[in-house]
Amino acid sequence: MITTYFDNASTTPVDRRVIEKMRACLGADGTYGNPASTTHGFGWMASEEVEWSRAMVAETIGADAREIVWTSGATESDNLAIRGVLEGMANSSGRHKIITMETEHKAVLDTCAHLSGAEVVYLKPESDGLLSLDSLAKVLDDTVLLVSVMLVNNETGVIQPLKEIAGMAHDAGALMHSDLAQSVGKLPWTVDSLAIDLGSLSAHKVHGPKGIGALYVRRGSCRVAEQQHGGHHERGMRSGTLPTHQIVGMGEAYRIAQLESHAEIERLNQYRDQIEAAIEQVGGIRCNGQRGVPHILNITIEGVDAERLMAAMPQIAVSTGSACNSATIEPSHVLQSMGLTRQQGLSSLRISLGRMTTADEVSILTSVLTDAVSQLRSTA
Repeated sequence: MITTYFDNASTTPVDRRVIEKMRACLGADGTYGNPASTTHGFGWMASEEVEWSRAMVAETIGADAREIVWTSGATESDNLAIRGVLEGMANSSGRHKIITMETEHKAVLDTCAHLSGAEVVYLKPESDGLLSLDSLAKVLDDTVLLVSVMLVNNETGVIQPLKEIAGMAHDAGALMHSDLAQSVGKLPWTVDSLAIDLGSLSAHKVHGPKGIGALYVRRGSCRVAEQQHGGHHERGMRSGTLPTHQIVGMGEAYRIAQLESHAEIERLNQYRDQIEAAIEQVGGIRCNGQRGVPHILNITIEGVDAERLMAAMPQIAVSTGSACNSATIEPSHVLQSMGLTRQQGLSSLRISLGRMTTADEVSILTSVLTDAVSQLRSTA
């Protein structure tokens, strides 16, 4: 059975153009040297590829190339941003409080849960998934070191008013961090338009390879203490031999996203409209959260268990939430924080589109989904 893929918020297939770029860095006839080897041409060529990629990522987000620090992915970037700033600045600044949201990715929530010497404040969203600026204002004071709020929620696609949040954080003397993994190529922004100090980036959410990401660190705004030791690479913020092929893959993926995002956003919005129109015809299905990025749609199906629904349409690949939580049968922490009951959470699906999604696949999805919902309701 051929499965139609609608789980792009979990990961995306690598673009063939990215694969070709990466392949040229792997074999004996390619750029396989260690970028840190400065005594011969193999290292110089690899270093040039790494710096080209750094420039591409920086250009895509409106940053300076010197502000890009390579990591293994957005999870490590979240860890480095939060732990690194706390270790690097808490003692000298006298600030020790971190503010975040209950709806953040587990990479932020679990990192905050394991911090030592920090007070963490978790803010609930409104029912539409947005952070209340009034609730933020109540907890901002001169003890706050960092505010961490993701730009685009990975389960609902809700877009936070990050510029306003960052402005409030800065007025209180705090730094602003955001997990940006789901926003690249799906939403127009730059680091200046968001006014952030730190931003976590991923390659595999934008048709690049897994295992590579970056942390944006605004020059002159903060100190980030290295969390992974062993060579003092990346200007002392992250040690380790740089994986040239993966870095080149991320650079190419971001280059393509920058060039093609406008058309891709328009196409995905049309697909989303088609899906929403189809589920409206079924009835008893609601979208969770304020409409945000075009590629993520989270729905609750009244009277239908999501696990049973997925079993009834094995040819459709969707999810019940973040891939990081897929091993548990508990409902999404994001949806529960937004006020959904446990049963409503267990009746919710995340549908996520990508560059490879076709109009025919969307038609298959809507047909199979509506038939499966009708069948399960009739036998309930």
